[in-house]
Amino acid sequence: PFHRLSGVTFKIQTEKQSFGDGIKIILLLFCTGEYLKSLVQSLQFLLLRDLNAVSGYFSLLKNTTFKPKNEKPAADLCGSCFFIVFSCISGNVYTGTVDGKLWRIGPDDSLTLITHMGQNLPECGSSTDYEPVCGRPHGVRLDRHGQLIVADSYLGLHSVDPRTGEKTLLVANAEGADGVPFAFLNGLEICPETGIIYFTDSSSRWGRRHVKLEVIELNRLGRLLSYDPRTGSVKVLLDSLYMPNGIVLSPDQSFLLLAETSIGRVLRFWLKGPKAGTKEIILDNMIGYPDNIRLSDHGTFLVGITTPRFWKFLPPFLDMIAPYPAVKRFLAKVIPLSAYNLLLPRYALVLELGLEGDIVATLHDPEGRLTWAISDVFQHRGRTYLGSTDLPFLPVLES
Repeated sequence: PFHRLSGVTFKIQTEKQSFGDGIKIILLLFCTGEYLKSLVQSLQFLLLRDLNAVSGYFSLLKNTTFKPKNEKPAADLCGSCFFIVFSCISGNVYTGTVDGKLWRIGPDDSLTLITHMGQNLPECGSSTDYEPVCGRPHGVRLDRHGQLIVADSYLGLHSVDPRTGEKTLLVANAEGADGVPFAFLNGLEICPETGIIYFTDSSSRWGRRHVKLEVIELNRLGRLLSYDPRTGSVKVLLDSLYMPNGIVLSPDQSFLLLAETSIGRVLRFWLKGPKAGTKEIILDNMIGYPDNIRLSDHGTFLVGITTPRFWKFLPPFLDMIAPYPAVKRFLAKVIPLSAYNLLLPRYALVLELGLEGDIVATLHDPEGRLTWAISDVFQHRGRTYLGSTDLPFLPVLES
């Protein structure tokens, strides 16, 4: 967090002195950057700008805006909790929050705590420093036996009884797969036919609390994996991915869609048919960074965009620094992680995709009046729940 200095008065005597002070600050930052060891081992990457595609996005964005009819304030839910992902059964909606808790939201909007993924400490949710201890549930789905399957970013893959809160560890992060531990479990999906659990490990280097370094670094350290509950075996399906995040099965369960967040891309991974085991790009150079992907209530895909890539006076921050590894290493040395939030616009955006990745509709909140940093979009019984990584309340749109 930032701390305000008190009792200090600065007096600018002349423009010359002010300019000189600015030069000193720049030199100090440069010297500090040269002295400190960089946290990131960044590679060069060019985020392309196809102006025709961007214009196409903007023509779609003019059509629809958020029209909230129901907003659940933090006081009615659980204080300063961020609702990340959702699942449902028997009219109940299940979600995980930033403080490591799992919740059940009833049909009457009542909220029931199911369990704590990690330790129950007063500090949970107050700082990312406590996440490895408190847990951070990301992927949440219900299996065919009515058990919650949870991908906790730090604590591994779990099965949780939604009635009792009893937890069963399926795969620990330290165990990992193919000799590589998990560092950042994220998206999750379950095949209703086979019971196989698909999940993503966004990085083998960075944990969730260092997600900004993972995005800046742009190294291909992520994997798509599967877990077979019948055998307890874990299989690596894809590796060398750019921060793989949300995943979703197609309506016929023939393929998975997978969001590569850090480069604004969506992949299709075939599970059945002649292309089984192969991947292809269906949406690239996106107007924002995709988070979770969901099936809508009418068979299309809903993509939550955590941050847009809109041009204003300058290109987006990540676009500017992506081609310059030295710049990224320097920034990682001298700028605290919390400062990067100042560079992110409060703009909410949801993309609706057809089965081939074509954009068929959008929702957006250009000024962030209702929400921003959308992590998940979940439709259930005429409602659309909007998860966010930044907000202490749960926006709900009603049709």
